[in-house]
Amino acid sequence: MKIEIQNLEHTYPTGEKALDGVSFTLDNNERVAIIGQNGAGKTTIVKHFNGILRPTAGKVLLDGVDIEAKSTPEWSARVGYVYQNPDDQLFLDSVRDEFQFGAKQIGMQTGRIEQLLVEVAELVGLSDKLDVNPFDLTQTEKKFCAIGSIVMMDPEVLIFDEPTMGQDVVGNDRLAHIIDVLHDQGKMCVTISHDMKFVVRCFDRVIVMCHGHKLLDGPTREVFSQVDTLKESFVVPPPITRIGQALGFEKTVLTLDELVEEFSKERAK
Repeated sequence: MKIEIQNLEHTYPTGEKALDGVSFTLDNNERVAIIGQNGAGKTTIVKHFNGILRPTAGKVLLDGVDIEAKSTPEWSARVGYVYQNPDDQLFLDSVRDEFQFGAKQIGMQTGRIEQLLVEVAELVGLSDKLDVNPFDLTQTEKKFCAIGSIVMMDPEVLIFDEPTMGQDVVGNDRLAHIIDVLHDQGKMCVTISHDMKFVVRCFDRVIVMCHGHKLLDGPTREVFSQVDTLKESFVVPPPITRIGQALGFEKTVLTLDELVEEFSKERAK
């Protein structure tokens, strides 16, 4: 899918202007992180991708079709949104029912639902919890239940709103695996996150928002190399990157292996 944001503006009923002329294009199976301080406009932008919010001005096009041409339920079959708080999304009596609900609503065939149920339950680590009430799950398990319910609809685009919030190391590893699997399936993955370690681990492109404007947009390494510009949006690069920058490395390092490699090069000079 191709998502085109053209001079997008959004003003809430309170009069707050959350977006002011934002433009960018997302295409194919990109892995994109949208970052920035609270109130920068991150969530407002992604809620336009499937029509939860509608533009005050400008356009949002999905494969060339104006977002205004269809309802949110119609777009949701193609663009899935995983809420930050799973309690805002879960409402049925079992994990199985949560997984099947959206797929049934979009008219997915029974055989396909049964196939996906097995695959998705395994992917999100809830194969042994299908008959459990979602509200009896741990908070981490609820998060994966919410993710599974959206993945079950087999959308072309998946939006994750602060997916690492409340996750431990095991949960973060599972999230990274899920994004890798979806990417390999040709799906676009978009996240809103304050977790820069997760961003550099899983996402190839970063869009930085600040006060309703797009401040930076580019490959992850390139964006995190622009320290002074990032300060305008109160974004701090991940710890490994900051260590490399403090040591004066020419390359912007994103992983521990890269840090060690650059350190070895410096010592060998």
